[in-house]
Amino acid sequence: MSGDVVFDFARAERIGLSEAVFCAGKTPQQIAAILQSASQRDAGLLLTRLDAEKFAALSGELKAAIEWCPLSQCAFFGEVPPVSSTGDIAIVAAGTSDAPAAREAERTLRHAGVEASVIIDVGVAGLWRLMDRIEEIRRFPIVIAVAGMDAALASVLGGLYGGSLICVPTSVGYGAAEQGRTALNAMLASCAPGLLVTNIDNGYGAACAALRIIKLKNYR
Repeated sequence: MSGDVVFDFARAERIGLSEAVFCAGKTPQQIAAILQSASQRDAGLLLTRLDAEKFAALSGELKAAIEWCPLSQCAFFGEVPPVSSTGDIAIVAAGTSDAPAAREAERTLRHAGVEASVIIDVGVAGLWRLMDRIEEIRRFPIVIAVAGMDAALASVLGGLYGGSLICVPTSVGYGAAEQGRTALNAMLASCAPGLLVTNIDNGYGAACAALRIIKLKNYR
């Protein structure tokens, strides 16, 4: 592996969550070095923020071992664990423009063996869209709410849904949306109590929070 890359292959043993390859800021050569090291260990990896240009720059051999999703910019390298959990998590996105962060959460969960249900385009500007799905949403013990602009979805869900609610502000919007800062502040300042809020566009972090909750649930 390249001398400026030290990958944490033992993280899963310590905390139950594998290290992912955050590809933003890494060169294709650094990404390739990590993948080659993983291949030598027969280790499967999750890659996040792998854009089309960096994916195209990888060797044909490495690309053949990767399942890449252009919408989420997530990829699975090597063997993917089988599904071991279903029905625990719903990912609820306000609009179709929020889908990249929602799909990043979905792919992160799937790489950990968790199959989530995804519900998209239920933003509260058309409140009936959410109300048409609210009974379905209430069946899940964990919900990841993904929203940009004013992020009102988080507060509305916080008043209608009683499970663990993890909120992802997205950079969707323009002007006063300030690349997601307004959504982040709205979720942090929500009058709905007990919301967990991640960083902007951090579908990966929301999925990891959900995995920690599932781990606690399974210990009981």
